[in-house]
Amino acid sequence: MSSKEEIQKERERKLELLRDAGCNPYPSKSQRTHTIADVISEFDSFVESETETVIAGRIMSLRRHGGSTFADIFDGFGRIQIFIGKDDIGEDSYTLFTDAIDPSDFIEVKGIPFVTKRGEKTIKVLSWSILTKALQAVPSEWYGIEDSEERYRKRYLDLLQDGDLRALFAQKALFWDSVRNFMKSHGFLEVETPTLEVTTGGAEARPFKTHHNDFDMDVFMRISIGELWQKRLMAAGFPKTFEIGRAYRNEGTSPEHLQEFTNMEFYLAFADYKDGMKLVQDLYRTVATEVFGKTEFTARGHTFDLSAEWPEIDYGEEIKKQTGIDIYSASESDMESKLRELGVKYEGKNRERLMDTLWKYCRKNIAGPAFLVHHPKLVAPLAKARADGNTVEMFQPIIAGSEVGRGYSELNDPLDQRARFEVQQGLLAAGDDEAMMPEWEFVDMLEYGMPPTCGFGFGERFFAFLVDKPLREVQLFPLMRPKKEENKEEKE
Repeated sequence: MSSKEEIQKERERKLELLRDAGCNPYPSKSQRTHTIADVISEFDSFVESETETVIAGRIMSLRRHGGSTFADIFDGFGRIQIFIGKDDIGEDSYTLFTDAIDPSDFIEVKGIPFVTKRGEKTIKVLSWSILTKALQAVPSEWYGIEDSEERYRKRYLDLLQDGDLRALFAQKALFWDSVRNFMKSHGFLEVETPTLEVTTGGAEARPFKTHHNDFDMDVFMRISIGELWQKRLMAAGFPKTFEIGRAYRNEGTSPEHLQEFTNMEFYLAFADYKDGMKLVQDLYRTVATEVFGKTEFTARGHTFDLSAEWPEIDYGEEIKKQTGIDIYSASESDMESKLRELGVKYEGKNRERLMDTLWKYCRKNIAGPAFLVHHPKLVAPLAKARADGNTVEMFQPIIAGSEVGRGYSELNDPLDQRARFEVQQGLLAAGDDEAMMPEWEFVDMLEYGMPPTCGFGFGERFFAFLVDKPLREVQLFPLMRPKKEENKEEKE
């Protein structure tokens, strides 16, 4: 029998002790009158008036000393020490507590706050009751869960034991609150757009596919936050919209990429990419200041200050500066040779993928903040072309060697859009499963007219950079492969 099974068997025995004593080990409700944080904030007045309070929480530690016991209780709002004395609660109640209660159990206690001789805020228990009998012991707070995969798999234990991690997710919630408040304060309407799509417009990525039984057709999980839908809203007479939601991309995992993540996208009518750059710079600075109280950060080995000037970096010129390759005149074989020379692994040999890989090699040397501008038309099939005919009115904020957002003057010429979708369709036919799926009904909408528009999107990767953690670490429950179960014969 494993130690886990032994612990459960012993705790099931204690469960029966509670039941035999007439206690329900899993009642539906607590009679709590105060959170622990409430008690701590008003502690002096509680002590002075000898006010009784009822608190509830998980036992994090137990220390027994003959006829008395000290325990630490945590309720998610705060943590406090309780003192349980045989003389205060009676011998029978005390015996049941010592015989049946363990660390990790949830209990409720009624008591009077006081200060110990060592100066520690404590509650003297007058009565107690069980709220939840735990059948397994939470790992020691001192050592936690050492295996990284187990940490993610049992994230609830990881969060319980790590106050800094809990604070990180409170900070992440504040991050999205700040974004939402900024957008609304600038007159943007929050909208909801479909997560199931017939074609995945708005980005270049491999989608997740599923089947719609009622319509008997395949559909895709969205890879952008309603880009083509929000543009329809521009045509419909909504001049400012935004959405915060989940996107899904069936791609690889890295410190900066996951298959499911939260993004925000906004669309601003009668504006171009230059207007978008000003708004995004203000947004990033505001969020950093409101959430972190600063604008200077260190991430991925780079230090950057969002309050500094944001220079514009030309996509083609930067690649030529760092690699010597002119992406507009070089052949595909030239690009491949350079990538091999640089020791860069690459997938796909079409021009778009090779240019993108060269840029990804270069970007890691840029600390930022900066705006990457003037992308080749080929890598931005939804952006408005510049006068040179080769590049588009697109921008990406760069910090710590990576892009943390993407925006552009939206293409609203239906003939140009149709031609570019035809190029993407050719790439798909040639086997590039990350090329953009053409959305011909979107072209139909453009024929009715869409105003000049700037669109922009960014995601929780920006938050991950500001706290300098891998993207997986800033998700509450990152996707895990199912754990392999022991077969039944081995268990028996």
